[in-house]
Amino acid sequence: MYLHLGRDIVVLQPDIVGIIDLDTSTWSKHTRNFLTACEKKGMVVNVSDELPKSAVICREKDGTTTVYISQLSSRTLLKRSKEPIDLRM
Repeated sequence: MYLHLGRDIVVLQPDIVGIIDLDTSTWSKHTRNFLTACEKKGMVVNVSDELPKSAVICREKDGTTTVYISQLSSRTLLKRSKEPIDLRM
């Protein structure tokens, strides 16, 4: 199954390591340090020009990690993850 993160970005659900709610978790020094380190390493992909609400951490097939910053809330992403996506056009 795929999860749509915003814009034209979709990821395979089994590749998702975690979803961080940026409204509540950025209070933690550890979360801020993690996101800062990922950004410095070029691992962050911003999929929105709007206010970021979540970070989706994915393990890529080559073993690298990508952090997608999305305008969608973690609750919306969870709801989407439970809904089947029809990719037929």
